[in-house]
Amino acid sequence: MTTPFIHRNLPRLLLQARESVMAHTRPGLRQHGLSDQQWRVLRVLGEHGVVETGRVAREAFILGPSLTGVLTRMERDGLIRRARDTADQRRTVVEPTAKGRRLVGKLSHSIEAHYAFMESALGKNKLAQLYALLDEVIELEGPAAQTSSESSNLGNATNSTHATNSTHAANSSSASPCANPKQPEPALVP
Repeated sequence: MTTPFIHRNLPRLLLQARESVMAHTRPGLRQHGLSDQQWRVLRVLGEHGVVETGRVAREAFILGPSLTGVLTRMERDGLIRRARDTADQRRTVVEPTAKGRRLVGKLSHSIEAHYAFMESALGKNKLAQLYALLDEVIELEGPAAQTSSESSNLGNATNSTHATNSTHAANSSSASPCANPKQPEPALVP
C-alpha cells in the first residue's frame, strides 16, 4: 500500500540541492581543514566582521551548544577570536583573525567561480528566481509565519490567512529578487 502524496518531498529536494552545491565546495573546505559548520561561521564573519555569538548561531544555522564547540576549535586553530562585547559585558562577540580573513578570501574565489558557473548554466534570471523563491519559502515558513498561524488557531483563521497572504504579496513586490535583508542567508548555498 502506498501513501497518496500529491506533492514532491520538498525537504528532501532542498537537502539534495544543498548536497549537490556542497559537493563542489567541500573538497576545498577539507583541504583547509574546515568542516561545513566552521565554513558557515567564517562566511558570516567574512560578511559582517565582528558579530555577537547569538547572531552567528542564527545566521550559520548552528545550535548554541554545537556553536560553542565549533568556536572553541576555531579559536584553537587561530581562525577566530572571542571577546566580551564592550557595550554589553554579558554578551560575547566573535571576529575573524587575519588567518581567518585570508582563508575566507581564498575560499571565496572558488565558491564565487562555482556560482558563476551556475549562473551561466541556469541563466541569471533563473538563479535570481531561485534566490527569490527560497527567500519566499523562508519567509512563509519562518518564525513570524508560525506565530501568525498559532494565533490564527485561537481566533479567526480565515482573516489571519488573508492578512498573511496580503503581507507576502506586498513584501514580494517590493523586495529585491536576490536578497532579503531581514532573513539570514539560507544554509543551502555555501
